Amino acid sequence: MGYAQLVIGPAGSGKSTYCSSLHQHCETVGRTIHIVNLDPAAENFDYPVAMDIRELISLDDVMEELGLGPNGGLIYCMEHLEENLDDWLSEELDNYMDDDYLVFDCPGQIELFSHVPMLKNFVEHLKRKNFNICVVYLLDSQFITDVTKFISGCMASLSAMVQLELPHVNILSKMDLVRNKRDLENYLNPKPTTLLAELNRRMAPQFEKLNKSLIELVDQYSMVSFLPLDLRKESSIQYILSQIDNSIQYGEDADVKIKDFDPDDD
Repeated sequence: MGYAQLVIGPAGSGKSTYCSSLHQHCETVGRTIHIVNLDPAAENFDYPVAMDIRELISLDDVMEELGLGPNGGLIYCMEHLEENLDDWLSEELDNYMDDDYLVFDCPGQIELFSHVPMLKNFVEHLKRKNFNICVVYLLDSQFITDVTKFISGCMASLSAMVQLELPHVNILSKMDLVRNKRDLENYLNPKPTTLLAELNRRMAPQFEKLNKSLIELVDQYSMVSFLPLDLRKESSIQYILSQIDNSIQYGEDADVKIKDFDPDDD
């Protein structure tokens, strides 16, 4: 069985920086992970690329040959990847062992994980290859400046959860850049009454019923919560990684093997 993280989130939320920091952390602790670039527009990397979609197709080539813009070209590239799941991707995955750990660094276009079926089909292909997968959704903590943006981020994450149907770990990234972390406390451990009151203050009266339903969705069903990530702290990266590992049951087989070979206490 293989293990995988699917790293998604809006453009500029710190996905590639997260992948780079995760790779450095794993190197430090003596753990091996393989990072896969799924962004056909990417140019520079701060981590070694194990697999690269640009070997299959690149955004620059698509825009030049087909005359498409950046968004249309990226959708075309991802659809081309979808058409080659059984060929290019399967051939690349065959280079890895059953218990290898892959991290997929995805593009930032929100439609890819909100309603376009490409990533859903990509996930289903990984499942057929016997991968346990966790979605890692990153949201820039500097974006969360008021309750309306927090709810917007929650709904985008929820949309991805519904679309992909996978274990989800939501991360507030770039916490090392936040000057006053107390401003974010209400969103890391949100109190529904406080959120609703603030939401009603900021929006017109006709939205009060909608506001109440949105807050209840976040609160009563515990559908969306965020973990803070401060890349300056190894303990923060380790905690995030442990949450992800737990969701995909990484290391459980290894624990059993160790116990099986433990010498008897007698």
